[in-house]
Amino acid sequence: MARPRIFVSSTFYDLRQVREDLERFIKELGYEPVLNEKGKIPYGKDEPVENYAYREVELSDILVSIIGGRYGSSDSSEEEYSISQQELKRALDRGIQVFIFIKQDVAAEFNTYKINRENDSINYNSVDDTRIFSFIDYLYKLPRNNPISTFETSMDIVKYLKGQWSGLFQRFLQEQKRLSEFKIVEEMKSVSNTLQELVKFLTEERRNKDEAIQNILHTNHPAFRRFAELTSTSYRVYFSNISELNRWLKARGFSTVSPEEFDDDSNYEWFNSDSKEYIKITKDIFDEDGRLKIFTEENWDDNWIKKGIPPNQDLELGDDFDDLPF
Repeated sequence: MARPRIFVSSTFYDLRQVREDLERFIKELGYEPVLNEKGKIPYGKDEPVENYAYREVELSDILVSIIGGRYGSSDSSEEEYSISQQELKRALDRGIQVFIFIKQDVAAEFNTYKINRENDSINYNSVDDTRIFSFIDYLYKLPRNNPISTFETSMDIVKYLKGQWSGLFQRFLQEQKRLSEFKIVEEMKSVSNTLQELVKFLTEERRNKDEAIQNILHTNHPAFRRFAELTSTSYRVYFSNISELNRWLKARGFSTVSPEEFDDDSNYEWFNSDSKEYIKITKDIFDEDGRLKIFTEENWDDNWIKKGIPPNQDLELGDDFDDLPF
């Protein structure tokens, strides 16, 4: 079974005990620790030794970087950085999850360094090379993937990593759940598209010839979608005639407007006295008996049903939905 590979990066002699404690902690979790002193890095004879370490960094899932007071060995090709610093840079460049820990006394003197970085005469007790401070400064300026914590003992690191890795696992479970939900939604979209194509085909082939097709077309009437959008209704809207629509709009706070107050292009209008908004229908979507006419998305125009604020808010409202002469 594959296990997460955790690369532990630091100088060796000053942080030997911390590295041993971290190795034990990582093994207890069932993960695979990658430490140079344990023979976990296979070295060849064709390249500088540090290049083999960098290759193992790229094969790891997480890198734990521990910064103490020793600079360590310089990279043979880029002396500006030490090997352990280059290991961390390689992980950052490859987008590998990193956790960075700075020894407490080094972090404290780093603040002094920031104030006196141009003064070369200052000696610092916590580090053997000020390039350590320069590298820390570089890390704090990174725009992302630079969680940095301080520590005094290895247990500080272990406690922090326990919480962080537990959070990573919980986030993984949530993402797996969302992935499953996303797949269901995609399947539903595929089914919906298939049904729309079926409706379109049947409409063209058998329009007005089959009662079952008429029922399908009515159930998917674009006016239902449009009224749901304009009234911010989260559930499915359905009506078969103007009387049912009047009663539904009344429940949403709208009253009918007297025909004398209609706009020139209106066939029906409703006004909400609380929100001061009105809805009007500019296309006669009902037949002479008040029944909803059949329209498909292809021959429908959303501008036939509009919502807005009327120029004259002193509207004369109808007395009763059911008494309208439709």
